[in-house]
Amino acid sequence: MIYESNPTLDQDFNKLLLNHKNDSRKLASNDINSDQIYDVEELPLIDLRGLTSGDDRERVECVEAIARASSEWGFFQIVNHGVSVKLLTEIRREQIKLFNAPFKTKSSLGLLNNSYRWGSTTANSPETFSWSEAFHISLTKISDPACYGEFDSLREVLVEYAATMQKLAKLLTGVLVKNLSSKNGGEFEDTISCEESTCFLRLNHYPICPLSAQQQVFGLVPHTDSDYLTILHQDRVGGLQLMKDSKWVAVKPNQDALIVNIGDLFQAWSNDVYKSVKHKVMSNATMERFSVAYFLCPSYDSFVGSCKKPSLYKDFTFGEYRSQVQQDTRTIAYKVGLPRFRREQNSFN
Repeated sequence: MIYESNPTLDQDFNKLLLNHKNDSRKLASNDINSDQIYDVEELPLIDLRGLTSGDDRERVECVEAIARASSEWGFFQIVNHGVSVKLLTEIRREQIKLFNAPFKTKSSLGLLNNSYRWGSTTANSPETFSWSEAFHISLTKISDPACYGEFDSLREVLVEYAATMQKLAKLLTGVLVKNLSSKNGGEFEDTISCEESTCFLRLNHYPICPLSAQQQVFGLVPHTDSDYLTILHQDRVGGLQLMKDSKWVAVKPNQDALIVNIGDLFQAWSNDVYKSVKHKVMSNATMERFSVAYFLCPSYDSFVGSCKKPSLYKDFTFGEYRSQVQQDTRTIAYKVGLPRFRREQNSFN
């Protein structure tokens, strides 16, 4: 049976499903059908008011909580983060309006600098397909009215949202950098440089997936983020899962909090002190899901080195790393980019 969807996720997925059944070279994966899943009430929850407290003990405890969560979980939640409810409400409203537009409008009119994508262009099996659509937006042209077409009201909101997230991401990055600086007795605060124009926003929509009533389907395939830091604003619909102690943890949404996770570049820079953790989104048979992710990235020619020597990783540019990740996603179920840059490897390939 073919289910209707907009975009054509149902047709794309069913083609993969048919080809996969007819192909004797099955892709081994326990990511979808794993029964090693348990729920948590919430991720580590950190009140950022502690960073500006007049009490030295509270400031130290807040920094230690951020660093500990980044090392043990790779994920944490933040409240009192300075992002207004008004702004979060506005971007959600504009996001829903955008995704409710006809598929032809989203896919063929050059919206947001041709950043629209759906499903998985590199998928070669059901295990590598993402039941979602998104605008993955480079912020280089975020102020350009020509990118928005009929969605001009989105421009002002995105510009404000990007600037607000940039400020918050730099605050958190500074905390994590200074934490390692104090422990290593050195100063390296200028080694992470990410301007707003080099970063990305991703507007995500996970449509209802009737297929997931009979089988589990990825909304977003297992992956790690190839940036320094990601800040996620999600709705009340669950689906986000992360790997903790070799098990998948289903994250309970917290409407009052933003989610922060460590990316591959921060793990490499910290020499594996901070952890970039594999995560995924599962589709939903009855409810659609929306989220907005801000990715703190350097320029493509920026070198990513370690905060101390000897380094576990070779020095590499962000451009080299992104190229490797893209190559990996064409050949395997989910990317393995970062391990390929460890020093015990002889090459990038």
